[in-house]
Amino acid sequence: MQDIQKKLPLLITTGEPAGIGMDIVLLLAAEGKLQDFERPIWVTADSTAMTKRADELVTADVLKNLPIWQTIDIDADDFNFNVVEQMLQPDTDVDSSFVLLNISCAEPVVCGQINTHNSAMVAKQLDIAHQLATNKIVAAIVTGPLQKSALIEADIKLLDGTMFSGHTEFFMQQSGCDKVVMMLANQAMKVALVTTHLPLKDIPAAITSDNVRQTVQIVVDDMREKFGLTQPRILVCGLNPHAGEGGHLGVEEIDIINPVLHEFIKAGVDISEAMPADTLFTPRHLANCDAVIAMYHDQGLPVLKSHGFGDTVNLTLGLPYIRTSVDHGTALDLAGRVGASATSLYQALSMANEMADKSLINRPLA
Repeated sequence: MQDIQKKLPLLITTGEPAGIGMDIVLLLAAEGKLQDFERPIWVTADSTAMTKRADELVTADVLKNLPIWQTIDIDADDFNFNVVEQMLQPDTDVDSSFVLLNISCAEPVVCGQINTHNSAMVAKQLDIAHQLATNKIVAAIVTGPLQKSALIEADIKLLDGTMFSGHTEFFMQQSGCDKVVMMLANQAMKVALVTTHLPLKDIPAAITSDNVRQTVQIVVDDMREKFGLTQPRILVCGLNPHAGEGGHLGVEEIDIINPVLHEFIKAGVDISEAMPADTLFTPRHLANCDAVIAMYHDQGLPVLKSHGFGDTVNLTLGLPYIRTSVDHGTALDLAGRVGASATSLYQALSMANEMADKSLINRPLA
């Protein structure tokens, strides 16, 4: 226990309580896999719902035994973060290797049934996670799936007053970031995106010098600061077939992408010019590459997922802390039943743990 407590925890937000967020945490805990990371694992959830879900999974013969955890009541009137931070001290006699941070739901949780009265609890999980990570009480945030539509129906707003639109936008606004970058990663490769969820027809207009420049800068900074790579090797896809074929198949590479990349090359960054995607995504080039920057979603992600669909992890680069996420939804039909897989959560924890071990942004424990 003492060796584990020498490291800052990984924090899991279980997300939508009617989905499989709690299930997959319990699966890993029951199998002893949370101990693989050799650091404390903290979880935000409703403690009553978590206990009930564990019992349901035992009844369904999914769990063979009940995991044991410590509980801290975040909802207590006298709660403050000093209580949580005290558990990190190496001389504490409290086992902090598996801690549940209780955030109560407004109404009882029923597996598979969305209740928008509980959406405020989901949003509070994210707020607590942001506070813990910002204050360097946890080493990384690992987010479980939430039901975006439920938060919208509950009129949950972001910091700027706009409707809730996802984990990424929440953490970006809470952190005061103007830009973040979506990266997906598995054992084969890491792929960051200049644009994300845009119709194909709108992508060329979104490939601006500023967008490319900001994306590259964030990728370079986070590969150094969060992955511990002094001089990361980065390959960049062009927008057009054959990277524009010298302007015959499009001019974005000549007019926008390469001029920005030349700025970084002149500054000493190990980065390619715009490359044809079908050339870049070959073993010869990927063998000496730490990260790929693709111009749009379906340029980079199909290749990535063909090398490990179930093992892919979602990362948010550009935040002042580490955030990884499962790459699946709430799976409401599987909550409390047979069939949920914890593989994606395990991979998200593994990536967060690897980054936390190499990161330059986390403080050491006293």
